[in-house]
Amino acid sequence: MKYHQTIYFVDIMNSIASEINAVLWGYVLIAALVGIGLYFTIRSQFVQIKFIKEMFRILGDKATISADGKRGISSLQAFMISTASRVGTGNLAGVATAIALGGPGAVFWMWIIALVGAASAFVESTLAQVYKVKDKDGFRGGPAYYMEKGLNARWMGILFAIIISITFGLVFNSVQSNTISLALKSSFGWDRSIVGWVLVVLTAAIIFGGVKRVANVSMVIVPIMAILYILLALYVLVTNLNLVFPMLGLIFSNAFGFNEVVSGGIGAAMMNGIKRGLFSNEAGMGSAPNAAATAGVSHPVKKGLIQALGVFVDTLVICTATALIVIMSGEYLNGHSGIQLTQDALTSHVGGWAGTFVSIAIFLFAFTSIVGNYYYGQTNIEFIKYNPIALNIYRVIVLGMVYFGSVQSLDIVWNLADVSMAIMALINLTAICLLSPIAFKVLDDYRKQRRQGLDPVFYQRNIPNLKNAECWDDQPDKE
Repeated sequence: MKYHQTIYFVDIMNSIASEINAVLWGYVLIAALVGIGLYFTIRSQFVQIKFIKEMFRILGDKATISADGKRGISSLQAFMISTASRVGTGNLAGVATAIALGGPGAVFWMWIIALVGAASAFVESTLAQVYKVKDKDGFRGGPAYYMEKGLNARWMGILFAIIISITFGLVFNSVQSNTISLALKSSFGWDRSIVGWVLVVLTAAIIFGGVKRVANVSMVIVPIMAILYILLALYVLVTNLNLVFPMLGLIFSNAFGFNEVVSGGIGAAMMNGIKRGLFSNEAGMGSAPNAAATAGVSHPVKKGLIQALGVFVDTLVICTATALIVIMSGEYLNGHSGIQLTQDALTSHVGGWAGTFVSIAIFLFAFTSIVGNYYYGQTNIEFIKYNPIALNIYRVIVLGMVYFGSVQSLDIVWNLADVSMAIMALINLTAICLLSPIAFKVLDDYRKQRRQGLDPVFYQRNIPNLKNAECWDDQPDKE
């Protein structure tokens, strides 16, 4: 009797979460993210477009050392941590699902949301740098910190810290481990319980080693997994050059409902493309700024630009790679979606070994997401109150959720994760809208110094009446 009551309760919770998501993701969140992204784009004079060359230039900057000898992680390392969290199952399974539900036109709206969302990513990550604080590893920060220091609203920061710690460190990590175990079972017949224990051991080795180890692992794994996947997509493209222009025509015509291939026309294409694009690149969600704050840079704008670049890499490169593979195969017309659709599409292009490749890619993408997601939880737990015992308890719970996700079916968790992520995003969007004037003044300072031929250096005194920017005092940093 109790078992049936539990099942009934789970079904009710799942239904409620689905209804909430229909409103939040179908209307409120998409309107807020698109509207605010457009405002930031115009207000910043299209910073995410005009500064593309600058993004690559500063990616090679070394970490700075503060006056007390603290060294942050480099811009490249912070970029890899945030990319590790952004790039996950959404890039392979999420994109395929968007195409299956919204047609090829969903890809166009993914591109649009990446271009607009990059401006939001710039603002939130610049603010994370302005209001970062020093810690034993160098620096830490993020939305919780700029809510407290910039808005003088610690209560808001604590609320955000709790939600992101649960959403990313716990719920999303269980989803990632679930995807890994299902993929490995499908391709190799591996027992999901054993896969779970292996993931627990690998995760424990990293998260008990500190953020430096997180950065080092991400530095190795993320480029390898991204390059291999992109190379495969390029191979598919080169061997199907005759399909390129028809494919682009299909994307654009379906995006505006001129030639509905699946169903729903422009509405289905737009809603699925925007939703999956936002889920993948997280622009404006408040997650990536936690990694952006850890970098030691000479000017906050440098991290804002690099995080905008991260949005482009995630959506315009990796998500597009999946879209290219799926659309060219035509498999999206056969009723499949998610990771199965991606596997079927690759198999049609390169042969039966594709299922094995996708399983390995899923492992790499999802495992690095587990690493990045954990760090977001850690830095926000420390914001509420630094307590080694509490942090170790959190780590143990994270490991428990990694194992739990490996052996369970998580429909309810996906829905609850979407709800908590939507709430987290709305809180963050409110904060960055209120603080955006600071971000734009910091951008103006950066532009001024670049026009003078300087490598920009920021001090708190550069912005009149700027307070609580404790890492940007008048002591110049040492390279």
